[in-house]
Amino acid sequence: MGRNEVGYLFKVILQMKKTILLFVLGLSVMVLSVRAQAARQNSYPIILVHGLFGWDRDEVFNVKYWGGFHGDIQNDLNRQGFKTYTAAVGPVSSNWDRACELYAYIKGGTVDYGKAHSAKMGHARYGRTYPGLIKQWGSLNDENEIQKIHLIGHSQGGQTIRLLAQLLAEGSLEEIQATPAHELSPLFQGKKNWVSSITALFAPHNGSPLADAIGLVPVIENFIKIVAAMSGVREDQFLYDFKLDQWGLSRRPQESFLSYKKRILNSGIWRTKDIASFDLSTDGAKEMNKITKIQPEIFYFSVAGKNTWEDIFTGYNYPQINMIEILKPAAAIIGSFTRNQPGRVKIDSTWWPNDGLVPVTSAKGPSVGSNDLISNYDGEAKLGRWNYMGLYLSTDHTAIVGWNLQEPSKFFRSLAKKLSELPN
Repeated sequence: MGRNEVGYLFKVILQMKKTILLFVLGLSVMVLSVRAQAARQNSYPIILVHGLFGWDRDEVFNVKYWGGFHGDIQNDLNRQGFKTYTAAVGPVSSNWDRACELYAYIKGGTVDYGKAHSAKMGHARYGRTYPGLIKQWGSLNDENEIQKIHLIGHSQGGQTIRLLAQLLAEGSLEEIQATPAHELSPLFQGKKNWVSSITALFAPHNGSPLADAIGLVPVIENFIKIVAAMSGVREDQFLYDFKLDQWGLSRRPQESFLSYKKRILNSGIWRTKDIASFDLSTDGAKEMNKITKIQPEIFYFSVAGKNTWEDIFTGYNYPQINMIEILKPAAAIIGSFTRNQPGRVKIDSTWWPNDGLVPVTSAKGPSVGSNDLISNYDGEAKLGRWNYMGLYLSTDHTAIVGWNLQEPSKFFRSLAKKLSELPN
């Protein structure tokens, strides 16, 4: 066999090896893809719902609440094939008002806070009008299945999504009795099995002793200063919307942010129960827990964080060194606060371990004023109870959404995968 023939044969063999290798690689990719499709049981979109002080994607100079120092959780999940949206509601509003706003933000339309509720609380009945993130939410798809969603709430967002699910499923008898049928918002009618799952991240289900001890106004002041600094702007330039139109507290044309903030913090809304400061208190959370309960057709998940250490002599909890600075004073207050007054929620040492804003015992799930069952998640989600997914150590309240050193994308990718594997 000549040299040219040997060379030709070598090229043929080499090409065959490449072809076989490409075939094997392609087959492997197909197998992995089939396995991924087999594991996924639903393609419901994910809605991210911020907590106290949260903001929309185009506020704070486009710095993302969901992602913080580490980018954009919404975009990352979309790149991974999990359809994800970010919702924005009143950052210091009550959970009732936030739930009404969240419904309109997702479905589209004008916010209706309820005829009975708005009259009782003394604010406007109607709020902003939204185009809607998912207008087909709750309708039937081509397979005659309800188009549901997964709700993920951080901090107060965990309370808000619980209340939204409650109203969707059971409606509001008070609103039904006070409102002519043709005026009644669909949100208050009930009988809407539109939510597949609820995931509460570091949520104050039983409230936070911080709201009992000092209130929220000084915390808001510090929050604004810190976020403005992290955004690289002066506080008077801070582009932030409190979304309190129902209280007549919209930002005026050409009004400076400092003037706007002063009007908010000096207003009478902080003396009402229809505001975040009450809902986040232990007594306020207890009231909410009495009217919201597990819906049997929804999967509930909870996650807690702990970023404090225990003093062996006093038992008090103090912030760890890696906690974000703004939270350290709050962590110390929660870590030593006690109360034992008749008619009030009892607060003892079991409340002391915390993430800087929320006690671990509060983040596990509703237990004060609630009959909800809470059990440890064992890899198989169970209906009719809270599936507690565990405690994140050395993780403060902001870190879970990207506002500290921890990178959140791995956690959210894993969570989105779990949610996609839930049955329809």
